Amino acid sequence: MVRSSVLTAVVVIVTCVAVPLFGQAGPAADANAPRTLSQYLQYAAIHNPGLKAAFEEWKAALEQIPQARALPDPQFTYGYFIEKIDTRQRAGIMQEFPWFGKIEARTDAATAAVKAAQRRYEATRLELFSQVKVVFYEYAYLAAAIRIAGESVELMRHFEEVARTKYITSTATHPDIIRAQIQLAELQDQFVALERRRDPTVGRIDAVLNRRTPAPLPWPEAGPVQETHVDRARLVAALRESNPQLQAAAFDVERLGREVDLAKRDFYPSIGVGVEWMDMDDDAMADTVKNDEVVVGVGLNLPIWRRSYRAGEQQARAAARRARYERAQLENDLVARAERTLYEFDDSGRKLRLCETVLVPKAQELMRASETAYTAGTVDFLSLIDAQQTLLQYQLQRERARADRQQRLAELEVLAGTEFPRAAVPGGLN
Repeated sequence: MVRSSVLTAVVVIVTCVAVPLFGQAGPAADANAPRTLSQYLQYAAIHNPGLKAAFEEWKAALEQIPQARALPDPQFTYGYFIEKIDTRQRAGIMQEFPWFGKIEARTDAATAAVKAAQRRYEATRLELFSQVKVVFYEYAYLAAAIRIAGESVELMRHFEEVARTKYITSTATHPDIIRAQIQLAELQDQFVALERRRDPTVGRIDAVLNRRTPAPLPWPEAGPVQETHVDRARLVAALRESNPQLQAAAFDVERLGREVDLAKRDFYPSIGVGVEWMDMDDDAMADTVKNDEVVVGVGLNLPIWRRSYRAGEQQARAAARRARYERAQLENDLVARAERTLYEFDDSGRKLRLCETVLVPKAQELMRASETAYTAGTVDFLSLIDAQQTLLQYQLQRERARADRQQRLAELEVLAGTEFPRAAVPGGLN
């Protein structure tokens, strides 16, 4: 019991010491940098250039609607007669009107394009938020892994002191001290390797957030774990109903269908209505009252190249069929991706529960029992090292499973096009 109390005290001290061990090196962190997940998401929404590009694409599509509704520009003509005749000059203006339904079809196609661009913007935003969550939880996992590795280093130093004390009292051999030093060196190397992963991890975060400051990014504040249950049937139903990529593809199908209607109307003429004014020559009208002439006219273009129009209609029909096939294939791909991601989500949850409820508690119990037994001389030092390695392995597996589960949940929400309800549970990544 005394040995267990001593070990518990050592673990508490190590926990307090290990955290500043990896947090104090290097220059000061950026005080204005995001720390929580909500701050990460807000920063990305404001600064990410890919999201801005998708928004500008949406704005550009909106400007297509007034262009589609507009009539063709009216035509103005002017003529001056060089030869002396009754008419000296004339001017006219004509407005062309497309065949009935042509402007409506063109406007409907532009409106569908706007809706598709809007859904693509929403898809880009959801995908960006998913990437932010993935890098955030990866960074949080790295913080937890470094903390655990630091605790393991300090714990092995404690074991080395135990072995040295037993060697002084002739109850242990010199190889025990050497084994402790070898294991300590390996743990320190693992600790350094984890610390060096911070720069590439931050580089990945900076790319997603479009963060350009050279100041170090502080460790994230993960907070309590947000747990949820994802039902397969509801996931697939939500995907088919709310996934913005599928919705954008559906509006593309609608747009191309309107373009088929537009191509059909190329077989019909456009109607032009105009008025022409003629200035009568003064000399020719000397004996009479001068009277300018005004002529109202109607014009039609002659759609005689019907083979060309038929080819345009067939081209539009083929494009519409292609869009329908692409949407069907996209739906199949998204459902398959959802199935795979849901499996990974459930599998990481199973591993997390196994580590939290069985593996980590039993490994801690094994380590305490092994230290007590080694101090009493009933097991060798290799058993104590093996217990320490087992505990470290399961602790890291627990944090990896916890981060994986949150990352897969972020991917599922992108596929479903909505967030799932969550409930806070005790524990966290830090």
